[in-house]
Amino acid sequence: FLSQSGPLVFKLPRTAAIAVRVRLTDKRRIQMRSNDVLEVVQGRGDPAKRIPLRLEVGTIQAENGPWKEGLSGGHGDRTRNPLRGTSFPMMPLTIRLSSKWSLDYRKHNLTGSIHKPTLKSYARFFSMDDCRRWIYRKNSTSYDLVAQTHPAPSPDDLKPHECLVAVKAVSLNYRDRIQWRNLAGRNVEGKVPASDGAGEIIAVGSAVSRFKPGDAVAACFFPTWKSGKFDLGYHQADLGGNLDGMLRDLAVFDQDALVRIPDGWSFAQAATLPCAGLTAWVALVRRGNLQPGQSVCVLGTGGVSIFALQFAKLLGAKVVVTSGSDAKLEKARQLGADHGINYRETPEWSKSVWAWSEGRGVDHVVEVGGPGTFEQSMKSVAADGHIALIGVLTGFGPPTASLFPLLARNVRLNGIYVGSRDDFEAMVAFLNSHRLTPQIDRTFRFEQTPEAFEYLESAQHFGKIVIEL
Repeated sequence: FLSQSGPLVFKLPRTAAIAVRVRLTDKRRIQMRSNDVLEVVQGRGDPAKRIPLRLEVGTIQAENGPWKEGLSGGHGDRTRNPLRGTSFPMMPLTIRLSSKWSLDYRKHNLTGSIHKPTLKSYARFFSMDDCRRWIYRKNSTSYDLVAQTHPAPSPDDLKPHECLVAVKAVSLNYRDRIQWRNLAGRNVEGKVPASDGAGEIIAVGSAVSRFKPGDAVAACFFPTWKSGKFDLGYHQADLGGNLDGMLRDLAVFDQDALVRIPDGWSFAQAATLPCAGLTAWVALVRRGNLQPGQSVCVLGTGGVSIFALQFAKLLGAKVVVTSGSDAKLEKARQLGADHGINYRETPEWSKSVWAWSEGRGVDHVVEVGGPGTFEQSMKSVAADGHIALIGVLTGFGPPTASLFPLLARNVRLNGIYVGSRDDFEAMVAFLNSHRLTPQIDRTFRFEQTPEAFEYLESAQHFGKIVIEL
């Protein structure tokens, strides 16, 4: 990586000895050598004050022989994630990847190539004006995650109401596993994953009035749902589905699709809000009308459920949490949960909810499981209570139990699919006046994205999984 000030540092993996000279537009020169060591290259001037920084590739020559043309691997396709350096075919090969550094609100991205003229030696060269992204690439049954570089969007090409955002952090949801494993049969070929992310505005169009460069923002899950009732047409513009998601260095959004993040929050923390945080907020507050003194049952300890626990406690409710892990139940108690039930030890956990509530049931159930848990949720809810139907962790099939308890108890059943921009802004206003710390289980680097997806699939996490760019 290149540091923002002082010596410029290239850290390379094991490579063949090469020398690369690049010339900057201000006539400053740097030279890079690598022979399986970390090399420090001195430069003149403070690069943080040289904006924009442009690189022009000069001559590239291997010290131990002439440069050889290799078989192109394109943009990483079919090379099993070149950013992790795995599974190179046993033949000469050139694979594209990228590195980056930031200078004064503007991301400058070096795209490069690993060139493999033999089975053991490598060399790299770099050029400018590309940025990184991950995309879905269809295989025989599901999708691979493929790292690519692509041309960076230019501020000069922004439409009047558009903003260019440098994405800083992304969080994963179970929905991302659904897309990745093709569990819903949806075509996401070539799309950038992940609906949830936060970043910094680095350029705005001529008519943008809501934001300025330097503002910290998060993107809305449904960019066209500003306010009011939901419309089925909003499904045609969902991030990480029909539209490219957030796993990319730079993204362009209409100003109406962005929301300022809570005061004092990091980008990683804010990246947890667009889907998980907002879904919990809408389920309990706007649609659920949660009142102090009421009771809530949250299923599991994933992102939505933990946000629901935290919101409910801040609003003066009592909360019971279910989980298959005693360790996770203990973490939930540390966040304020009043009661915990291990559903592996107590499969009919509604009886425990009923006993804890002294035979009344709970006022709200945050139902993220789907058909496999819905019967127990119906048996747990109080008369005139509310079930927020959110997730499909147990599949997409119909419930196998009778729905009569919903009628007999006059239960209100709400389907919840995230929320509008107005809902998002209302949640941010609440978070600006209440203390809540998002629960981030693990943070991965951008090049570790496949590992982050695998960790999501393992269901070991408590709260959210974040990828930092």
